Amino acid sequence: MEVSLARRAPTLARVIEPTVVEPVVAPLIALPAVEELEPVRAVPVLKRHRLALARRVRAVASPGFFHSIYLLIEWVFGAAALLVALAVLAALPVLQFLSLGYLLESAARVARSGRLRDGFFGMRTAARLGGIVLGSWLLLLPVRYVADVAHTARIIDPTGRAADGWRTGLLVLIGITAVHIATVCARGGKLRYFLWPFNSVWVVLRVARGGFYAESRDAVWDFVTSLRLPYYFWLGFRGFIGAVSWLLIPISMIAAGRAQAHVPIAGTVAFFGACLLALVLLYLPFLQTRIAVTNRLSAVWNVLEVRREFRRAPYAFAFAFVATLLFALPLYLLKIQIVPREAAWLPSLVFIAFIFPARLWTGWAMSRAARRPAPRHWFFRWTARLPLLPAAAFYVLIVFFTQYTSWNGVWSLYEQHAFLVPVPFFGL
Repeated sequence: MEVSLARRAPTLARVIEPTVVEPVVAPLIALPAVEELEPVRAVPVLKRHRLALARRVRAVASPGFFHSIYLLIEWVFGAAALLVALAVLAALPVLQFLSLGYLLESAARVARSGRLRDGFFGMRTAARLGGIVLGSWLLLLPVRYVADVAHTARIIDPTGRAADGWRTGLLVLIGITAVHIATVCARGGKLRYFLWPFNSVWVVLRVARGGFYAESRDAVWDFVTSLRLPYYFWLGFRGFIGAVSWLLIPISMIAAGRAQAHVPIAGTVAFFGACLLALVLLYLPFLQTRIAVTNRLSAVWNVLEVRREFRRAPYAFAFAFVATLLFALPLYLLKIQIVPREAAWLPSLVFIAFIFPARLWTGWAMSRAARRPAPRHWFFRWTARLPLLPAAAFYVLIVFFTQYTSWNGVWSLYEQHAFLVPVPFFGL
């Protein structure tokens, strides 16, 4: 045993002896001498500011920035065009329901989403139609001028060569203008196309490729259907019927007060009619909006639901109600003097400018009530009721005296533009 261990001792010593590993040193990288380094050039402070300014200018002048500016201008122009279009529609019999339907749909969209910006829709479509109308109107100015000169020449010398020349020139100018407007509409109707004189060349080349008629037909059909005119007309008509069903009885009771000289109780009937009208006004803006939200005419009589919504958002309801009545007052001033038929859209423009925000606030108040499951504290509910009756009473007082200041007399009581249109359907 000892001999065996003695023989294995060198082997065990080699195993037990630690192995020393020499580190591998990488060769040093030859660094250049100090005098071989390039000197650092100091950039002046003014130059650094110029470079930073240049970077900002390049960032601002990017295509995305100019596209955003273009979209903003298009939206503003579309909003102005839509405002004028709604005012014109509100002054036309039957077509008034389109204007009322758009206002109700705007309030309904805000009520569903809770965002006021959702009430502004259709701006791009309005911008395109407004551009076509504006461009066509500008192109027709030379035609109107030449027509006036031709008419004057015909009065001075009906059989003269000057009158015949101006008449021929007028016909040629009308033809050229009509073709130019048609080609602009064929290209899409953008406003910049009215300034381009070679639209007909594009149309000829497009017709030569084939399929132009089918493509134009489908594009026009898609554009017309996207307007949803039947939907807005039907919505406005139902909103009108719902408002009339609430307003007809109290307004008729107030109108009956004019017969007090012949009927002794007419004054009492008018007083109760005024009280009933004030009570109806508390619910009507929200009931009318519920027609658009639920798409059902029966919602206009769901008073209990409006009361439940008021308890969940009392201050929002109070603000929307007071704003609706307050913004309806300016149009009564325009009804003192009769407006010429050709300028009938001007009071409608005032109507749209004031009633449109009130409709949006009504939808906003209903959206706040929808997001809150429980009623607010009784203190907030009762304090929110404080301005409601005074605002309704003041509005009823103004409505009562309009029968003596308005051009239409007692029939002006039925022109409740805060809930209908500037001039009702029956043309009073």
